[in-house]
Amino acid sequence: MSDFGLQSLPSLFYLAGIFIACFSSLLIIGKRKKIVADYVLAAWFLIIGIHLILFILFFSGSYVTFPYFLGLEVIFPFIHGPMLYLYVLCVTGRNPGWKIGLLHGIPVLIICLLLSRLFMLSPWEKLAVYQSGNNGYQLLSKVIKYLMILSGIVYVVLSLFAVKKYTKGISDQYSNTEKMNLNWLYYLIAGIALIWIAVIIRNDILIFSMVVLFIIVAAYFGISRVGILDIPVVHETAVEEREDHEVVKYQRNSPGDEAVQTIYKRLKYKMVHEELYKDPELNLNNIAKLLDVHPNLLSQVINSMEHKNFYDYINRQRIEAFKRTVVLPENQKYTILSLAFECGFNSKTSFNRNFKKYMNCSPTEFVKNQSIHME
Repeated sequence: MSDFGLQSLPSLFYLAGIFIACFSSLLIIGKRKKIVADYVLAAWFLIIGIHLILFILFFSGSYVTFPYFLGLEVIFPFIHGPMLYLYVLCVTGRNPGWKIGLLHGIPVLIICLLLSRLFMLSPWEKLAVYQSGNNGYQLLSKVIKYLMILSGIVYVVLSLFAVKKYTKGISDQYSNTEKMNLNWLYYLIAGIALIWIAVIIRNDILIFSMVVLFIIVAAYFGISRVGILDIPVVHETAVEEREDHEVVKYQRNSPGDEAVQTIYKRLKYKMVHEELYKDPELNLNNIAKLLDVHPNLLSQVINSMEHKNFYDYINRQRIEAFKRTVVLPENQKYTILSLAFECGFNSKTSFNRNFKKYMNCSPTEFVKNQSIHME
């Protein structure tokens, strides 16, 4: 079923990949604090390990001795895309559940059905098919090849959308997102994308060399991280249930302009007189409890009155507070960063990025333009 042309096999490299995949799977299962994403990643590593074993059997010519496994190497590429997507969903707190998992198993089932005729052959008949250059299976082989590439592209795109959606959700809920670094998920998706590019250009050594490197990188992040966040993650299912309930509630009793204005005035009062923005861990739920309103309603008020999400709104308050603070003579003995922390920022990167976003200049340039001399 495959027309790959590999003449030599650096078997030790691939055997090391198999060992790393299987050993990493065991290490992840052995973690004390496991989340659903850990189980998904452990299963995925095991699948990758088995795939590499099939690769060695096939491209080393050992399939002649073990023809029982012929055809399985075609199925495994269709598993990796769904596993990536399910892992991304789980690690961002949106555990898909077994029904969604089965739904994404449909492409694998379709491939099994397409290959059913081959699987019904005896091992030696399958061997004859492979040795004769897939006689009678050329069209099917081409169809499966294009379906394989399509599967890879679709699941890479779905995974990217899932991360972007989660990033937007974070900005609607939290005022500081520095602890919520999603870059490693992007690296993971990029790694899979590069492997699929190698599949498209049909460079077999490159494909499986990149798979081994991917295992090493994914194992590092999968073992060293419990999840993306260092704070509790709100699962999407719970959020959706809450939002569905609120949608019905709003449809029955949608807040009018007067109610929105009242909540907005109370919010501004809290910001001015209690300086809530100075809390680096401030989130939407904290303020909603103080105002005794639902978080969804508060988010709606901020979006409609400020035309910003929660993250941008709070960080704009912090920047304005910094501008007021830094010009005071008694504060010129402090550093710019210490004043930024006093105003609620929790990292230099976050402060500089947000300041430049709103002021079109760096904090240092702003201070110089104000003729302020910091110690």
